Amino acid sequence: MSLKEIDLHQQLKKYFGFSQFKGLQEEVITSIVKGNNTFVVMPTGGGKSLCYQLPALIEEGTAIVVSPLIALMKNQVDAIRGISSEHGVAHVLNSSLNKTEVRQVKEDIANGVTKLLYVAPESLTKADHVDFLKKQKISFMAIDEAHCISEWGHDFRPEYRNLRQIIQRIGDNIPIIALTATATPKVQEDILKNLGIPDAKAFKASFNRPNLYYEVRPKTKNVNSDIIRFVKQNEGKSGIIYCLSRKKVEELAQTLQVNGIKAVPYHAGLDAKTRSRHQDMFLMEDIDVVVATIAFGMGIDKPDVRFVIHHDIPKSIESYYQETGRAGRDGGEGHCLAFYSYKDIEKLEKFMSGKPVAEQEIGHALLQEVVAYAETSISRRKFILHYFGESFDGETGEGASMDDNVRYPKKKHEAKEEVELLLKTVKETKELYKAKEVVKTLIGKSNALILSHKTNEHPLFGKGKSRDGKYWMALIRQVLVAGFLKKDIETYGVIKITDKGKKYLEDPQSFMMTEDHIFDSTTEGVTVNAQSTGGGVDKTLVKILKDLRKQVAKRLEVPPFVVFQDPSLEDMALKYPVTMEELNNIYGVGEGKAKKYGKEFVDLIGKYVEENEIIRPDDLVVKSTGAKSALKLYIIQNVDRKLPLDDIASAKGMTMPEFIKEMEAIVYSGTKLNINYWVDDILDEDQQEELHEYFIDAETDKIDAAIEEFDGEYDDEELRLYRIKFISEVAN
Repeated sequence: MSLKEIDLHQQLKKYFGFSQFKGLQEEVITSIVKGNNTFVVMPTGGGKSLCYQLPALIEEGTAIVVSPLIALMKNQVDAIRGISSEHGVAHVLNSSLNKTEVRQVKEDIANGVTKLLYVAPESLTKADHVDFLKKQKISFMAIDEAHCISEWGHDFRPEYRNLRQIIQRIGDNIPIIALTATATPKVQEDILKNLGIPDAKAFKASFNRPNLYYEVRPKTKNVNSDIIRFVKQNEGKSGIIYCLSRKKVEELAQTLQVNGIKAVPYHAGLDAKTRSRHQDMFLMEDIDVVVATIAFGMGIDKPDVRFVIHHDIPKSIESYYQETGRAGRDGGEGHCLAFYSYKDIEKLEKFMSGKPVAEQEIGHALLQEVVAYAETSISRRKFILHYFGESFDGETGEGASMDDNVRYPKKKHEAKEEVELLLKTVKETKELYKAKEVVKTLIGKSNALILSHKTNEHPLFGKGKSRDGKYWMALIRQVLVAGFLKKDIETYGVIKITDKGKKYLEDPQSFMMTEDHIFDSTTEGVTVNAQSTGGGVDKTLVKILKDLRKQVAKRLEVPPFVVFQDPSLEDMALKYPVTMEELNNIYGVGEGKAKKYGKEFVDLIGKYVEENEIIRPDDLVVKSTGAKSALKLYIIQNVDRKLPLDDIASAKGMTMPEFIKEMEAIVYSGTKLNINYWVDDILDEDQQEELHEYFIDAETDKIDAAIEEFDGEYDDEELRLYRIKFISEVAN
């Protein structure tokens, strides 16, 4: 059938019931029907699958669709069968089929019934499948999720690398269509090269999703409260919360449930039946929130997801873009909220340390981009689009104001001279270095690479040392986005100067540098950056509570930290508890402690709230799940039985420092733990007396201060164990 004879609009209406194509769909389909190799980059929700489904239905023969996920194939096959009278119009060929089912699939293909055959790349390596397909009329091969080909993609699958050879075995002149929802210029180049289709007609839709609001908040110890508060403010709306580990998924789902939120967990460790049930509950709106690892959401077509929260920052911008892209597919509101702490990045780097060096380098480079995104002060939308090789006008672009950085702009300062120095340094070090080395050169620090190029002898070496490394890193990020520098695609991460940058050096202009967010938190995780968390600690109340603590401590002749620790007071000044029950839910306050010291504190807070007409965040009092209390009970019972502490720890698979931490949490929240039997073994009477005198007079209970005071006479473990005994006897 020639293209002239096909009215694509008519076919679209006939098969899918739509009267209009979306975005680039019509041009892509025209290219495929003409038999061209075609490359499609189209964001999640852009109607990517229709680009190969419609041509497959109207052309002769069978189209082979390579897809990495069995669940995704099943969804698509069901959808296609739903629009055709022939059950065999679409089939799956993968490891989930038995011999009879495989025979039926092959029969339908041979009889010309099957228009779409979905396969996993592994299925195409089986000789009997290849021999069979060789003899059939194949209309084209569609490679879905094509970014899996590239090790620079966020979802690299080694078996995707062999697709070119497999396709050649099936037939020489089969047109290839590669499709992906997220691909940086580097990944796009990789896909075309690897599939051997450099001549492919390329179609790239805009990555801009103007209805999505992007926001990053610092992640603190109160992150669960922050999430609960956010979900309750969006009651009745559907949302997805992503965590990196299965354990965290389970814990958070439980915490949400006990706090009255309809939530279920979803991860690859659950059996298929449970996963499928939870997915259906979400689609049918029996629940509001799915807490998931990234296993969830591939191909989930729920148009009205209203928020996507990242409890943990993802491993790459692609993952982040794809996961946030599940919000607001119907064009309605979509709030994308990520919680960020540099500690999470360090954790991810640690996980990578066992991998091959090349893989590690790629992983680190992708993570650096995530850090840049989280810490940037420029428009987040502009940052994301720039990452995917698309420019965006932050003033007039569609959706420009849907961004925390744009709505609450940060301070700026003139950095013309610094930009000049930065560009000069890149140019005069012969564009050899990645950002890390450029920064080292500026602040005058060497490493092996710098010494090997003798850069340490260059007059520019150390020229920028009046500023620190973080400053220069932030400036490099902003200058990259401004287009004066670029990261080289061939030697990934090496920074080159652009024509725009060369022009700037000839005629330097004003450059207003935005000051970065400070993603900071106090040691115990009570947020300092109040503005970005939407209401922080009430500093006036903290001061008043500290005064009260001092009075109580004086009256009872104990150090103030024995009454309540600082983090507990800060948490009170965040949540304003006015009843004893609410006080029990404050960080580090248990029932015993609340009973012993709490009355005066809740009375004072109640009075303060009334006098200052404060609207209390009721939903901030987070109920905890039972998991913690089961462990607590186990520890108390076994300490009562005077079992050796190291035995109790190892029975729960804990190291001694972890176990001591759990005991500290117990005694600090007001429960007695009698560990004298253990302390008497490790410290003699005189030592215990000395430590008792120290703690009773100490300003602070910090172990560092004690180590300094005793000049290393006691080790960390001895001091922490004695402090447990002290708090238990004096405070509880």
